[in-house]
Amino acid sequence: MTNDLILNYVLLFMILELYEITWQKAPTVMGMISRMNKYYSKSIFLFLIMHPTFYFSIGFAMLTDYNIFAIILLFLKTADIATKILLIEQIFKKKKLSHELSLALLTPINNFLPYVGLFIYPLFIILAF
Repeated sequence: MTNDLILNYVLLFMILELYEITWQKAPTVMGMISRMNKYYSKSIFLFLIMHPTFYFSIGFAMLTDYNIFAIILLFLKTADIATKILLIEQIFKKKKLSHELSLALLTPINNFLPYVGLFIYPLFIILAF
């Protein structure tokens, strides 16, 4: 029974993570931030709704009685969203960006990079049980 439960949580998370990867995927980090800005500029609530793994992480932390690995997962997802919002604000609202950061954001990323979360985050779900 427990193995089925763990598998269900991992599969649900992976499906939600694939959804996020699909709408965020771009050849550069700047492209990803630009795609996210389309939703953020409409409404921050729409932007947050587009991140279902964040809500999954909140619920999962509560379901596991705030297990340390569930808290780590929640922290990582929160830091991820906070970083995205800070970059969007810095790039599109304040329009202030250092030369080094703009070069880093415009550097092409490996096709594998968006999928890293698909392998790392489920480990925290497994470890939480």
